[in-house]
Amino acid sequence: MNSGEVVPLEALHEETYGKVLCYPTYDLAELGRRAGELEELGVRTLEFTGEKSVLGVPVLGKGCVGIVVVATVSGRRVALKIRRADANRKGMLREAEMLSKANSVSVGPILIDASQNFLVMEFIEGRPLPKWIEDSKKRAKPRIQRVLRAVLEQCWRLDEIGLDHGQLSKALKHIIVRENDTPCIVDFETASNNRRASNVTSVCHYLLIGSQAAKTIASRLGGVAGEALIRALREYKQKRTRESFEGILDICGLRNI
Repeated sequence: MNSGEVVPLEALHEETYGKVLCYPTYDLAELGRRAGELEELGVRTLEFTGEKSVLGVPVLGKGCVGIVVVATVSGRRVALKIRRADANRKGMLREAEMLSKANSVSVGPILIDASQNFLVMEFIEGRPLPKWIEDSKKRAKPRIQRVLRAVLEQCWRLDEIGLDHGQLSKALKHIIVRENDTPCIVDFETASNNRRASNVTSVCHYLLIGSQAAKTIASRLGGVAGEALIRALREYKQKRTRESFEGILDICGLRNI
């Protein structure tokens, strides 16, 4: 990703950038409070770059809860999630707690710090899994299999600790594949440890059964036995053991990858 416009913390009072920090409303008092939070978090600059846009300013991501930009902390580029002023939650600390729990089993971008309105985490640079798959004509079958196996293993680890991501049934932008083919599950804003975890079943339905991505994967891997996979997922949902998980891997041809 090419670098965008880098803005030092002291210049964020400019209305163009202030509107991003306080989106969707521009409030000088709120901007001052948020600038103070950023200073306490050690943020020195923000970098406005990315394929999304907020009020004409490029950003990495934009959702119902937050806006994601690149920031600099201690000379390191990180991802900064900014809570929208109209978000349906009062702060970012719950999401930070969920991400920290995912990190405990080596899943998700590494949590660096958090405050009421900001989440500072590892910057994951790569391509969303569906786009990576669409470009898989250039990749050998074993590479695709290794990425899929790694995704399923991460979902298994989340299931094991009872943390449900909540958005993997439509994983359009929630799995990023790095340049070294290492996938990373991102965006834990709707994650919960208070509902039954269903990460493996959700991601299997998306990647192997019911989406355009599933059709592309099937064409690259020679097809997946749909009915057998559905039965295996049902068994996994009932028992959720390592044995039943490996049964899913067997059917998908990923067990010995």
